[in-house]
Amino acid sequence: MNGSYQYTPGPASGADVRKDGDKWTLILVRELRHSPEKVWEALTDPAHLREWAPFVADGSLGTVGTVKLTWVGTPTQLETRVTRAEAPKLLEYSDMRWELEDLGGSTRLTLWHNIDRRFISWGAAGWHICFDVLERLLSGNPLGRLVGGEAMKFEGWQRLNAEYAQQFGIETPAWQPKAAQKP
Repeated sequence: MNGSYQYTPGPASGADVRKDGDKWTLILVRELRHSPEKVWEALTDPAHLREWAPFVADGSLGTVGTVKLTWVGTPTQLETRVTRAEAPKLLEYSDMRWELEDLGGSTRLTLWHNIDRRFISWGAAGWHICFDVLERLLSGNPLGRLVGGEAMKFEGWQRLNAEYAQQFGIETPAWQPKAAQKP
């Protein structure tokens, strides 16, 4: 996404946190107006992932095996093992689990993401925007990818970060975008 944003995310919703000692899991639920098969393709196909996800994959996530993921803002590829790929219902790899529930033409998408507790509201805000971008992409009205540092500079992300922090009962993590570089 570039230029002026023609998108304003809705209020923070559909997120929860589970705490187990030092381990925190962010749980996000979103209903998408598309079939599980269409959503599955967007979750597993590298070309689709490049349009909405905060990482790129060097191969399909739709089969058990090893792929390399590169998260936006990090230069290093991470070797990732897809441990479960049961199309179009269940996908597990790395620290994420995706479930797709058929709602008769639409899909309830649930993501469990183990995440450092310091970044739980950041993750919720980021995935919220990614899911909005995914919904628009699948509807044929793409917004363009909005992830990483670019998303964090976006006013909608900052609002969502504060709203999720409040919902989770945590302090809003401070983040200041870098000043624009002058040529």
